Amino acid sequence: MKLNPDHLEHARRVADAILYEGYLLYPYHKAAQKNQVRFQFGVLMPPGYAAVDACEPSASQTECLLECRDDAEVRVLVRFLHLQHRAVQAVSPEDGDLHDVGTLYIDGTEYTAWDEATEREQRVTAGVSALLAEDRNLEFHIGPGQSAEDVTDCRGRLVGRLVREWSPLDGVIRLHAERVAGPYQALKLRLQVENHSLPRAEMRSRSDGLRHALIAAHSLIGVPGGTFLSMTDGPEWAAAEVAACQNIGTWPVLAGPDGCRDLVLSSPVILYDHPEVAAESAGELFDATEIDEILTLRTLTLTDAEKRQARATDSRAAELMDRLDDMPPEMLERMHGAIRYLRSAGSGPVAAGSRTAPDEQGWPAPEITDRPPAPEALKDSTAPEALKASTAPWWDPGADASVSPATDYVLVGSVPVARGSRVLMQPGARRADAQDLFLAGREAIVEAVLKDVDGQVHLAVTPVDDPAADLQRSHGRFLYFAPDEVAPLE
Repeated sequence: MKLNPDHLEHARRVADAILYEGYLLYPYHKAAQKNQVRFQFGVLMPPGYAAVDACEPSASQTECLLECRDDAEVRVLVRFLHLQHRAVQAVSPEDGDLHDVGTLYIDGTEYTAWDEATEREQRVTAGVSALLAEDRNLEFHIGPGQSAEDVTDCRGRLVGRLVREWSPLDGVIRLHAERVAGPYQALKLRLQVENHSLPRAEMRSRSDGLRHALIAAHSLIGVPGGTFLSMTDGPEWAAAEVAACQNIGTWPVLAGPDGCRDLVLSSPVILYDHPEVAAESAGELFDATEIDEILTLRTLTLTDAEKRQARATDSRAAELMDRLDDMPPEMLERMHGAIRYLRSAGSGPVAAGSRTAPDEQGWPAPEITDRPPAPEALKDSTAPEALKASTAPWWDPGADASVSPATDYVLVGSVPVARGSRVLMQPGARRADAQDLFLAGREAIVEAVLKDVDGQVHLAVTPVDDPAADLQRSHGRFLYFAPDEVAPLE
C-alpha cells in the first residue's frame, strides 16, 4: 500500500515553508541587522555546544498515536538544512592566481561571501510488527566536502570562483512503537532525532555550532492504511494517552489536505491540523507567518542597490527579487483582500443593546450599541437602501455610516464607556501576557470603541502617564483591551 502522492505533495509544500522559515529575512541581504542572527527554529546543535549555550538542544522527540494493524509499515522522512560556507575568490591581475575577497563585481553582478544552506534528507522504514519487537535505529553520516563554481565575464574569461565548503554531520534516528492499554489498542509511536556530531575544533560561538547542526529539522511520518489521531482534537477515549505523549522540540499535526489521516508532519513550529500554504502566495518569502501582500510591497520598495545586494547574498534571494520584479498585476491583486474564518453562515446581525451568548470559556459578551450589520444583511432585500448601494466592502467602516469608533460606546456594567472615558486597566488572566500585567491598576483614556468582523468589542486606550502619548496617538498606536478588562472611573 502507498501513500497518496497528492497528499505527500501537499504536506511537502508546508514542510518546505518550515524548512526555510527565517532562513533569510527582509530586506534579504547579509548586511541587514535581522540577518545577523539566523536560524531560530528546529536547530539541533552538536552535543558539545552545550558548553557554549545549554539552551539549544541536540535532540528532538515526537510522540503520536495512530490506529493500524501489525502488518502496517511506518515510513519516516527526516529533513533539515546543512550549513555551507561560500567563499568568493578573484583572479589577481598581477599574478593570475585566485585570492579570497569579500565581494566581487563582474558585469553589473555582485558576488559576496555568505553562509548558505543545502537540504538534507534521511529515510527510515520499518514494519509495525518488527517495531513492536525491537526499536529501529538508523545512524547517518554526511562527510565534509567542497565544491567550486567558476565565475566568468561577458567575454568568457575566468575572473573568479565561488568555493563552497561544509563540515561533517553525524546523527541517529530512533524509532519505537508500543500498543497502549485499553480496548482500542492504539499504537504509540516515538521518533527521536539526535545530533551526534563531534567537531574537531573547539566551539566558541553559535556560528561554530551551526556548521555542525541539523537546522530546521522536521519529520514527515506516514503509515499507509493507518489512521493518526489528532493531538488537539482527538477522540475522547484516547484523551489520556494523547496527554501522556511527550513532544520535545517538535509538535505533530495531521498533514495533507482535510480528510487525510495517514500522514503526520512533526514541526519545530507549532501548527494546526492539515496546515497549508495560502493559495494567494506567489512563492516563498522565508517568513510563513507574514502577510504576503505586505512583505511583497515592502520588497518592491527596495532600491536597485539593495536588490543587487540581496541577489549577491543568496541564490534564493535572487530568485525572490526576480520573481517580484516580474510579478504581473493580477498576481498582486490575488494576494489582496483574502478573508477567512468569518462568522458562520447562519449567524446574523446582533440587535443594538442586546447581550450575545457567552463565549467558549463561559464569559458573557458585553453589550454594544450600533452593532454593524453582518455580511448576510447586505444580501437581504430588506437591508437599508443606502447600505445596499454602497460600493465600499462590507468590512470597511465607510460601508455603514452607523459604525463610528469615535462615537460608539459599550456598556461596562451599567456605565457607558466611549472615546474620552477614563478607565482603570485590569487585564484578565485569560488574555493577558507578561507585559499586560505591568499595566494593571493604571489609568487610561479610551481613544475608540472598535468591533471586529466576529462581532467582538475592543477598546483602544492610551495610558494617562505615558510620556509618548501624543506621539503614539498621532501614529494611531494604542493598547487594546476587552470591555471586561477595564473598570470605568466615571
